Amino acid sequence: MLCLTVRAGEIPLESDDWTLREQKNGVTIYTREQPGSDYKAFKAVTVLDAPIEAVMAVMANPQSCLEWVKGCLHVEGFDERSFNDRYAYSVNDMPWPVRDRDYVIHIRTSAKEIPGSIVMHMTSDPDRRPRVEGLIRLTVTQTHYIFTPTADGRTRMIWLQHSEPGGILPSWLVNALIVDIPLESIEALNKIVQDPRYRGRTLVYQSGELVGLSG
Repeated sequence: MLCLTVRAGEIPLESDDWTLREQKNGVTIYTREQPGSDYKAFKAVTVLDAPIEAVMAVMANPQSCLEWVKGCLHVEGFDERSFNDRYAYSVNDMPWPVRDRDYVIHIRTSAKEIPGSIVMHMTSDPDRRPRVEGLIRLTVTQTHYIFTPTADGRTRMIWLQHSEPGGILPSWLVNALIVDIPLESIEALNKIVQDPRYRGRTLVYQSGELVGLSG
């Protein structure tokens, strides 16, 4: 069993306590109780109609958040040490009258040429950027993307996430949104991976390790 460690516990990739919440447009959403938290984790599973190179071209572009992540209002990439080690700052829209949230994440990407899966770990680093007046900073959020090429040239995507939204926010509202967010986001992602801007790329490996994209 592959377990991805988060601050409030663990998000297991496979576990009997994942509950099926939705199946729509080729996307399957599961949720589970997160130990020590009032807010649930989610797992979204789908197959994107694009090669893994196009998917990674989208994921490597911080501004693509505005194109596919539901509620993404603003994003900045910064402190990029390498393709595999970088940071991003983002602002997310929240339903009125809830205040918008912002967060700072450390993005680490790892992959080996064999077997070919690419894993992105996004963990909160709230003090890396100054607080912004009027926004509530998320202090605990972890996201994991697992991308695997399929035999027919598409990409299997698994998206796991758990966040503590901060402030006074009812758990029922957040637990409702964690189904809509991945469903609508993946629908948008499946569209933008067709954009010519993200096509014709090549994954670059050195000594069997993924180090970037070319093209």
